[in-house]
Amino acid sequence: MDIEWSAHGIAIVGAGVMGVGIAALAVGRGLPVVLVDVAEDRTRRAPDAVHRQVRTAQLLGRLPRDAALGELTTSTSVAQVAGAGAVIEAVTEVPEVKAKVLAEISGAVGPGTLLTSNTSAIPIQELAAATARPAELVGTHFMNPPYLIHAVEVVRGPDTGDAAMATLESLFAILDRQAIVVGDGPGFVSNRILMWVINDAARLVQEGRAAPKDVDDIFVGCFGHRTGPLATADLIGLDSVVDTLRVLFDRTGDDGYRTCRELVSKVQEGHFGRKTGRGFYEYGESMS
Repeated sequence: MDIEWSAHGIAIVGAGVMGVGIAALAVGRGLPVVLVDVAEDRTRRAPDAVHRQVRTAQLLGRLPRDAALGELTTSTSVAQVAGAGAVIEAVTEVPEVKAKVLAEISGAVGPGTLLTSNTSAIPIQELAAATARPAELVGTHFMNPPYLIHAVEVVRGPDTGDAAMATLESLFAILDRQAIVVGDGPGFVSNRILMWVINDAARLVQEGRAAPKDVDDIFVGCFGHRTGPLATADLIGLDSVVDTLRVLFDRTGDDGYRTCRELVSKVQEGHFGRKTGRGFYEYGESMS
C-alpha cells in the first residue's frame, strides 16, 4: 500500500543504542518518529541523544543540514505505535523478549502495517510466529551507527510477503539506505561470519597469544579492514555480542559460537565497550 511517510512516520520500540540511532536517522531525514521504551529514564534521555547524533551526522555530511527535522515523540506505551506507517522493534537480543514485544506491536497496529525486527541473529521465521500476521514481518539489521552506515542487511523470512518488502523499499528510499536482501537463518550473513571471528579473536587474547591492538592491527594493516574484530566488538557492545553468540550456539550447536571466557568476564564486569567507556579498549566517556 502507498504510505504518506511525512504524515504517518515510523515507530521504534526500544530506546537503547540501536533504537536511538535509527531514530536519529529517521528524524534527520524528516520523518516523524514515535520512540517507545518501558524504561522512563531511557525515554527521558532519548531526545538529547537523538539530536546529538543528528547534529554529528549533519556535521559529517551524512544527513542534510538544511532539511526540516521530523518530530520526535517518546512514550512508555506500545499502544502509541498505532497509526505509524512502519514499526521497528529494536529491543535487546533475547528471543523471548523480542517475541513478546513483537506480539504486542502486532496487536496494536492494523493489518498491512510493516513490522521489522532489528535483530542480529534470531531467525525471522521464529519471530514471525509470535505475530498476528507473519507476512508483515521483515528483518532489518541496521549497523551502528545507522546514520553512518549506508547499507542495511535485510532478511526476508519464509513467510514475508511481497507487500511488506515493497513498503520497506519505500521507507528505505526516504531514509536513503541500501537494502541488501538475504535469506533467513541464525546470524543471517553478517553475524554468521563476524561473531565467529570476534569470538576467536577474543579467545586469542584470552590465551595470551596477542594483545587486542595486535589482533586488530593484523586485520587493518595486513587485510585492509577499516577496523579489527575487537574494536568492532566494542562498537557493537560486548553485551550484544554475547547475546548474539548465545543465539547462534543454541541454534547451530557449533562450538565456534560457544562464548569464550574473555567475553563473558568483561560483560560480567560491566565492560560493554564504547557505550560504557571500557571493553577491549578504554574510551574517554561512555555513550550510555
